[in-house]
Amino acid sequence: MKKLTVSALLGACAIIAATPAQAGSTDGKVQVKLLATGVLPDGKITALENNAIGLPAGSQTSANDNVVPTIAIEYFASDNVSIETICCLTQHKVGGEGAIAGAKILEHVLILPATVTLKYHLDAGPIKPYVGVGPSIFFYIDEKPGATTAALGGTKVKLDNKFGVALQVGVDIPLGDKGFGLSLDAKKYFMSTRLHVSNAAGVEVLTTKHKLDPWVLSGGVSYRF
Repeated sequence: MKKLTVSALLGACAIIAATPAQAGSTDGKVQVKLLATGVLPDGKITALENNAIGLPAGSQTSANDNVVPTIAIEYFASDNVSIETICCLTQHKVGGEGAIAGAKILEHVLILPATVTLKYHLDAGPIKPYVGVGPSIFFYIDEKPGATTAALGGTKVKLDNKFGVALQVGVDIPLGDKGFGLSLDAKKYFMSTRLHVSNAAGVEVLTTKHKLDPWVLSGGVSYRF
């Protein structure tokens, strides 16, 4: 699936690069969107696989929400079918809930949600609602332990890059006939990961499985040409 995602991304870029430059149009083959995106992850523990660090029963975690700028690039294979990829980098912290409420588990992690969706656009006149589905992989970058994790001897943290699926629904609203428009988009990801915590000797002292399953909500402007 990783090769499929990378190939789709490269293919979309190649198609866009090969598309001749032309004036904006509501019937253009390429659409670029500049969006404000809210990333709302879950982050709760679904399995405690290694607890040498000594988490108490009833321990739980959650990740904070974030709002980031996003660029989406879309190629229309026909009036009703398109392929879209997005680019954004979102930063999060993970805190304790339940028996460890207030604990600082991860102080910092960057997530790159590489996603490609195949979209179907409904014929509803000028306003263009759509649905989509596609594979995604979350890349985790620059993970740093929180103060509580460090105090318990966890000097290194790592999140596993994992594949998942994204479901998508949204609407494009043209503003005139020059290719400009507004876009509203919602994606629901089904994504999990594992957190690995190691001590200074390199021994893994905590392994937990987490459900992220974020909602990713976007709104912004578009240009089709």
